[in-house]
Amino acid sequence: MKQQRLDYTLHLADNALILGHRNSEWTGHGPILEQDIALSNIALDLLGQARNFYQYAANIQLNGSTEDSFAYHRNEREFKNALLVELPNGDWGKTILRQFLFSAYQFLLYGRLKATQDSTIAAIAEKSLKEVTYHLRWSSEWVIRLGDGTEQSRQRMQIALDQLWPYSGELFIPTSYEIIAANAGYGTDITLLKDPWINTVNSILQEATLFVPENSWMQEGGKTGTHSEHLGYLLAEMQYLQRSYPNSEW
Repeated sequence: MKQQRLDYTLHLADNALILGHRNSEWTGHGPILEQDIALSNIALDLLGQARNFYQYAANIQLNGSTEDSFAYHRNEREFKNALLVELPNGDWGKTILRQFLFSAYQFLLYGRLKATQDSTIAAIAEKSLKEVTYHLRWSSEWVIRLGDGTEQSRQRMQIALDQLWPYSGELFIPTSYEIIAANAGYGTDITLLKDPWINTVNSILQEATLFVPENSWMQEGGKTGTHSEHLGYLLAEMQYLQRSYPNSEW
């Protein structure tokens, strides 16, 4: 049971860390200064969520692990994030759409986790939900703006949706540690999030004049350690300093 609780907590942390890192790649490259700062702040929010979950994971494992060792000293097979969050940014529209799809999921997930029997997970979820509420509103507005904008922006958003949609289904395919977490009371049944997620996503996509791809086949495997090649490159960059100079401090 301890291992499953650890895996579940790391899954929550890894999702936030990897997406936060992807968003941070836009810092200094956003289309306008205000939105550059907005996405950088979202990246910082996600990093804060990851830190809280990693700190809790360290308390579960009790073998000397720290938030830094979880982030910087595991290889890609040990990460449990969904494939969606590790995908390359692409253009601004694709980054925004990925954030929207994940924030819509995270909003529902944290809404249920704040009532979980695990007081630490509940506290992190309740605090994080305030941040995710903003993430969802901000990304929703951008999806609508770009989808219902010019013909070029709508076309690029539709291409992004076609590319990202096959990775969205994994969010609702439970792993063994998620099933155990739900049954034990420190997690939630993620299959129950799918219908409200679809309703939220469809309402925004309809306003954005975008269409959900007809192909229903979904990619999966990230949550159990089978990742795309993109995560390896991401970790090579993110972990370089710690792996080159172990235990270094400022």
